[in-house]
Formats: sequence, C-alpha cells, structure tokens
Amino acid sequence: MTYDISVRIEADFSSTVERVRAALADQGFGVLTEIDMRATLHAKLGVELENYLILGACNPQLAYAAVEIDRNIGLLLPCNVVIRADGPEATLVQALDPQVMVRLTGRDELRTVADEATRRLQAALAGLTD
Repeated sequence: MTYDISVRIEADFSSTVERVRAALADQGFGVLTEIDMRATLHAKLGVELENYLILGACNPQLAYAAVEIDRNIGLLLPCNVVIRADGPEATLVQALDPQVMVRLTGRDELRTVADEATRRLQAALAGLTD
C-alpha cells in the first residue's frame, strides 16, 4: 500500500523549500510548523543526515471539515510535507496521501475531504516540476 504523493525535483534543497512553500500557499495550505530533522538529529544524537525538513502544512477549511466528521481524524490529517535532499542537485518532496484517512478509518464520509486534499496536494507538487 502506498501512502505518499511524491515528486523528485532536479533542483537544490534550499530553492526547492521556497518553491514548496509557495506551491502549498497557492493551494490554500499554510505552514504551521517546521522540523529540521538534520539539525535536530545532529544536536540530539550526533548523527549526520541529508537535508531533511518536515513542514506541518494545513488547509484550515479541509481540516475543519474532516474534524467535524471524525474528532479523532487529527491523528491522520495529511499535514506533513517532507522535503529531503536526493543527491547533490535533486530534492524529493513527499506528502501523505489524504486517501489514507479513508482507508484507515473506513469512514466513507471523509472521501470528499480526502479527494479535495488530494487534488490540492497533487496540484502543488505537480507545479514544482513546471
């Protein structure tokens, strides 16, 4: 079972991060949190990791619609977008597939929300390759 929507960009990490932020904003997602996995794991464990950033992105209207259907859905909201280096001049951008909410919960009434979130995330990621 796949659980992500991914795209590989032939661009450096830093410029991809800025492009991802803009693409998410264009689709109505705000970035609420940011976790620099490279810095965190280096500071806490002394390990080296490629550039690896987790953005906590949220579309408030879609999140509200999902929470109104199922209060526990916050555990599965497709909010994390991962941006990580994939070689010296390429970057991988990944988002949780919103359809996971429907598959794991079995709540068909979430399908409309998941479909719209999927459409928006796919549009954001597709825009990165233009």
